[in-house]
Amino acid sequence: MGKVAWGFTSSIDGFIAGPGHDMSWMSAAEPAPEGMTAGMAGDVGVIISGRAGYDAAKAQRDERDEMTAEAYGGAWSGTEFVLTHRPDEIADDPTIIPLNVDIVEAVRRAKVIADGKDVQIISADIARQALEHDLIDELQVFVAPVFLGDGIRIFDIPGGRRYDWELVETYKGAERSFGRRYRPRRD
Repeated sequence: MGKVAWGFTSSIDGFIAGPGHDMSWMSAAEPAPEGMTAGMAGDVGVIISGRAGYDAAKAQRDERDEMTAEAYGGAWSGTEFVLTHRPDEIADDPTIIPLNVDIVEAVRRAKVIADGKDVQIISADIARQALEHDLIDELQVFVAPVFLGDGIRIFDIPGGRRYDWELVETYKGAERSFGRRYRPRRD
């Protein structure tokens, strides 16, 4: 059975996107080892993303490079759910399924469609919601050698909330980008 994974590359100072969802900083990331991106993409059956990221990707389509224009740099194919309170506004996009449901229902539907493959969350806000419901089985982390100073934080809860993780794997060949896989520490 597939897992629910939250995967991202962040800046050293903890942002997964710059102001306005800017992704141009990803060019500073260390290149992934040969075959890693395609291998990770092949494990994913469904991606769950958010509306703000979807809108930004559409608006920045002509500005984004090969790696940030599409999931896994175009190496992935599958179903993408975009969680939104206004699904009718993007219902004509045949590349996604817009859903106005909570994260629990989105993950339930995604697991059915993924048919044993992984469900990948690529939104910080949606991942935070999934964490609140103990839905994330794995964290996939890479770090780019850049400071952004502002943007979309990896994890942001006013007043804070602690989640502990245990290291499962250091991605071979991705040591320079601190490629790591963690699972939640559930005591």
